[in-house]
Amino acid sequence: MPTMNTLHPSSSASTHPSRLAHLATVALLLGGFAAGAMAQTYKVVGPDGKVTYTDKPPTASAIKAPGPGGDTSSAANGIPYETRQAMAKYPVTLYSTKNCAACDNARQALRRRGIPFNEYTISDDTDFAAYRSRLNATTFPGISVGSKNLAGFSPTDLSGYLDAAGYPAQTRLSGYAWPPAAPMVPASAKQAAAAEDAGQAPAPVAAPAPAPVQPPPSKSGIQF
Repeated sequence: MPTMNTLHPSSSASTHPSRLAHLATVALLLGGFAAGAMAQTYKVVGPDGKVTYTDKPPTASAIKAPGPGGDTSSAANGIPYETRQAMAKYPVTLYSTKNCAACDNARQALRRRGIPFNEYTISDDTDFAAYRSRLNATTFPGISVGSKNLAGFSPTDLSGYLDAAGYPAQTRLSGYAWPPAAPMVPASAKQAAAAEDAGQAPAPVAAPAPAPVQPPPSKSGIQF
């Protein structure tokens, strides 16, 4: 009887397919991870609040920490959050005139403390009449903190009013520029008054004063 030879695969040959399958599985897994990394997107919030999505990681300058009250920026226009809060309730206004050393001292004191303020200049009788009507004063400088008015410059008094209004004792305004001084009465109003008869001319119209806001009690005893 003829003899039939039966071939038995060796152990190395039998494990070869399973090894290939294992390598293929690993390759698929690595490919999945790579695809996931390539498909990752990042949410970026710009300085203006605009939200964009990108596949590139955000830089350190694009990452913003939330400020107090959930505000996504710690400053607006170079003004810190605490100062902006005080400005919204008790804006500061300086009224000055030419050749006034006390006016210069008041301006410098406000800037040294980092107080944003508007300034109006009194240069003629029309300006002076509007200034006297608003502040009920005839001396300079005039300083308004919210609804409170100060005639003349006293560093102690000014500091006390700013403290009561909630302004920080010292603020560093980064990149902030104080607005230029404006005339107490706009030139257009002066021209209109000059066109009228002197005895029938309407009263000069000054820039509107900020609305008074009731503040919380302060330690200094100053009540707005």
